[in-house]
Amino acid sequence: MLELNAGNAAAPAGDLIKDGSEMTFMEDVIEASQQVPVIVDFWAPWCGPCKTLGPALEAAVTEAKGAVKMVKLDVDQNQGIAGQLQIQSIPTVYAFYQGKPVDAFQGALPGSEIKAFIDKLVTLSGGDASGGLDEALEAAEAMLEEGAAVDAAQTFAAILGEDPASAAAYGGLIRANLALGEVDQAEAMLNGAPDEIKSTTEYETAKAQLDLSKQAANAGPLAELEAAVGADGNDHQARYDLAIAMHAAGDAEGAIEHLLELFRRDREWNDGAAKTQLFTVFDALKPEDPLVLSGRRKLSSMIFA
Repeated sequence: MLELNAGNAAAPAGDLIKDGSEMTFMEDVIEASQQVPVIVDFWAPWCGPCKTLGPALEAAVTEAKGAVKMVKLDVDQNQGIAGQLQIQSIPTVYAFYQGKPVDAFQGALPGSEIKAFIDKLVTLSGGDASGGLDEALEAAEAMLEEGAAVDAAQTFAAILGEDPASAAAYGGLIRANLALGEVDQAEAMLNGAPDEIKSTTEYETAKAQLDLSKQAANAGPLAELEAAVGADGNDHQARYDLAIAMHAAGDAEGAIEHLLELFRRDREWNDGAAKTQLFTVFDALKPEDPLVLSGRRKLSSMIFA
């Protein structure tokens, strides 16, 4: 009990972080989560990764400034709760909101993923919508870049629940669906977008990625197309198809270079297909992406040469 009191005394203002027990679980977690999400960190003194995760969680919770709380539970001292939640390895982290578990993860995560986990909780609970939505958008984008498309989609959807006119969240949700292979769902969202969103850069980015995703489904064999272009540099269709196949394989730089070369050789081929495809690739990337900046400069120099 003395250790518990000492832990509480050291907690940040507002009693955001505390050591818990089975006796206080109802008050510290279930009841407290009726107001804000409560993160429960299941740890043990002998657990190496716990020593890394615990301080990182505490720092992130403190940074959230009251939007979430945290309770630390030693599994050796609280085996009943650990058993009820089927904790099989530690560290394990549960998030509770309105008395129920709403999210969880196992293992020590990097700081960016911890922040994303907390930002998603804040958004899902409708907390701190003013500055929190921007942070949640950043977190969702980070999830998408790291391959956590499901979490990204959930976060983008939660942001739209708070701000239905958020073009960034709308476009992000479309891109998350594409990352999950839900092309039809992404296209339905794109077609059903509100008019005010259809005029935004975020919408154009999502549309370009959808177009490229459809093209990727029909991309030819990369090796065969490379051989065809190597055998005849003026085989424009093969070079165009090669650019599509390269982009589908994740080589946007190679795709851009081949499309630029096709434009240099015959800018009017197939009603200017090379230029049109270049703009689609550019639109699918971030405007400040070095590939976009370099590609646009090279294209402009050819156009105005």
